[in-house]
Amino acid sequence: MTGHDPQASHVIEIDTSKPHPARMYDWFLGGKDNYPVDEQMAQQLLAVDSRGRDMARVNRAFMHRATRYLAENGVRQFLDIGTGIPTEPNLHQIAQQAAPDARIVYCDNDPIVLAHAAALLRSTPEGATEYIQADAREPEAILEEAGKVLDFSEPIALSMLALLHFLDDEDGAAELVDKLVEQLPSGSYLVLSHTTGDFNPEGAAQARAMYKARGMTLRPRSRAELATFFDGLELVEPGVSLSADWHPELGDVIDVPGDDPIPGYAGVARKR
Repeated sequence: MTGHDPQASHVIEIDTSKPHPARMYDWFLGGKDNYPVDEQMAQQLLAVDSRGRDMARVNRAFMHRATRYLAENGVRQFLDIGTGIPTEPNLHQIAQQAAPDARIVYCDNDPIVLAHAAALLRSTPEGATEYIQADAREPEAILEEAGKVLDFSEPIALSMLALLHFLDDEDGAAELVDKLVEQLPSGSYLVLSHTTGDFNPEGAAQARAMYKARGMTLRPRSRAELATFFDGLELVEPGVSLSADWHPELGDVIDVPGDDPIPGYAGVARKR
């Protein structure tokens, strides 16, 4: 199964009047699926912290390692919310390398991701991939659609990578995670990565103001704040760590110049 054509029932309307995080992330990774407004914002962020590209690459590498870890430890179902523009290898390619029968559901709200979703639907014959066009703040709709591909009686890895920092506390970030995790069966996993202002509070405040000026949210969180999203779950060692420090032995380690840490945390936790 490779999923239906996600474009068939959607008219793709891409707003190029303001930047979008998925397209900015694509630009940081060297992709071509972005617009001048996205590059302009990304360049302004680079003026605040010149390692924007390294942050994106380190986050991407964490996704590879976490997915590989989960697939090698028996997880066969993945729900990835905030997918972003396809960049090979995508999550399903990592998962299906280790487990060809893995089933993956992607979800994003940017129409440009929908326009390229065919790249996310190239499953192995044994497995399945599907794409949902939905906002992360619509957990009921996401779960309903995901249930058409994933078996919610078997463990599922829920990934929300570089996503929650676009949701403020008053927007219900914690409630969103709780609603999603609540529906996962025992043995499932929550995978998070998140930007932080712990190492450069002034720069983080500048970046947050830049997002706000464009009608967007950026909410860097401390290590302790990110850890609260895992409350009630069993954290996989080493717990909430710098993204670059999470199981580097699994590969895809990004060599970043300088001694300062890349300001992002990550963690993986199991539901009892």
